[in-house]
Amino acid sequence: MRKNNLKQERRSKIRRRIRSTIRGTADRPRLCIYKSSKHVYLQLIDDREAVTMVSVSTKTADLQKELKDKESVEAAKIIGEAIADAAKDKGITKAVFDRSGYKYHGIVRAAAEGAREGGLDL
Repeated sequence: MRKNNLKQERRSKIRRRIRSTIRGTADRPRLCIYKSSKHVYLQLIDDREAVTMVSVSTKTADLQKELKDKESVEAAKIIGEAIADAAKDKGITKAVFDRSGYKYHGIVRAAAEGAREGGLDL
């Protein structure tokens, strides 16, 4: 149990350090990622107004058919593309990527690359 707590403390410390430098605005919101054991969540957040502008996850009903029988990395890439499309509809073309203390590989990297391929400038 101690090892798991150490991992959570490490991630929390890194997350606070990242958040001290990254700020999302209405013109360039913060693309935040959260990974649970089963799902991946992406949000575009305007920190000045404290508002979530766009949110997409593996639980989104529109994406359920597309995500069925996909590996988690593939699903993260699809979700990245979906959030880029939703951002375009709101007129957002640029964002700041917030990896939330996770290492930049696997699911986090796939989500960022999917957002870039979808047309979001990170």
